[in-house]
Amino acid sequence: MVYILLGDGFETAEALVPADLLRRAGIEVALVGVNSKQVVSGQGVAVTADISMDGVEFEKLELLMLPGGLKGVDAIAKSIPAITLIQKAAEAGKWVAAICAAPTILAHQGLLDRRNAIVYPGMEEDMYSAIVNVGSKIVRDGRFITAQAAGSSFDFALKLVEVLRGEDAAEQVRLGIHYND
Repeated sequence: MVYILLGDGFETAEALVPADLLRRAGIEVALVGVNSKQVVSGQGVAVTADISMDGVEFEKLELLMLPGGLKGVDAIAKSIPAITLIQKAAEAGKWVAAICAAPTILAHQGLLDRRNAIVYPGMEEDMYSAIVNVGSKIVRDGRFITAQAAGSSFDFALKLVEVLRGEDAAEQVRLGIHYND
């Protein structure tokens, strides 16, 4: 199960493109409303999350994903249940993925200390002791995957499919949506 945390102000593409491509690969995905099941993206797209934070079943967690969008990132960062879930997932060796401004949440928790990562351009100083791979779209270091911005959403989603189900599954999804044809 992939849980995608949504706070009001999340970046639409960064949450919904991965949800779509993961589901195309047959991976179970739940959109998780951090403060409410009714969530509105930074672009004004209203979404009804599948579950709220109290509906997360940790034993089913394969990957925890954090989309960007400054207000959405702020909502996640201010949520004690969300921060607790992120820490618990990292400590248990689960996959943790973040895109755009969301890697700063991981950096602020010390989870990216001396790890390779990427973040939205201009936010490098918010990454503390992470090794920011400027110019990269996607960076994987151990069980952490970070991505640069909304423009990286498809590559990010395909990387998530790859780590969860293998290169062949990612390639099937890529071909199915005619990405980079």
